[in-house]
Amino acid sequence: MGVPDLAAERVDYLGDHLLESAVPDAPFALFRAWLAEAFAARDRGELAEPTAMVVATCAAGRPRSRTVLLKELSAEGFIFFTNYDSAKGSELAADPLVALHFGWYAMHRQIRIEGAAERVPRAESEAYFATRPRGSQLGAWASAQSSPVASIEELQAEYAAAEARFAGSDVPCPEHWGGFLVRPTMIEFWQGQPSRMHDRLRYQLLAGDQPGRSWDLTRLAP
Repeated sequence: MGVPDLAAERVDYLGDHLLESAVPDAPFALFRAWLAEAFAARDRGELAEPTAMVVATCAAGRPRSRTVLLKELSAEGFIFFTNYDSAKGSELAADPLVALHFGWYAMHRQIRIEGAAERVPRAESEAYFATRPRGSQLGAWASAQSSPVASIEELQAEYAAAEARFAGSDVPCPEHWGGFLVRPTMIEFWQGQPSRMHDRLRYQLLAGDQPGRSWDLTRLAP
């Protein structure tokens, strides 16, 4: 089966209008409501991975992106966990400015977020690591994330070595592994509408203010 005519592909988006009069003054309450609806859609079999988000960084002037999972939403922002020595970890250490993207396409929705990332306290990383399945914990020790690997056999050998190292004991959180908190300065909600007349509402943190306080709300042309 070949690729269809991409120029002819069309989907007419449908959804309730996203109106300024119906949204909260700050974006986190709206994000939580949309996330809850995404989980409900997941439970109905209409959506996969509601916590999946694209994390975009900048390395030597070049943008880079990958998908990770949102693991916590706090009053300060969005938290995900990774190997600090990975490509994204190194890029965020050099330049903390970051963009996030949630694509809930089955719901004709997406959310864009811009802000700055910082490491979460070590105790928080250790507490979350302790909740991970043992296999995932061992994988954090076995994989030098983003580094070249000679073969799958080499990677499997590293995993086996981690299994042997921690046999009969808890797997501790590696020093090179932990969380990032993204403190947003902009959050944009996008709701698809017919005829490409989509709703776009952008929350912009007022200069000098902190997340969860004063936001400016603006409608953007689709």
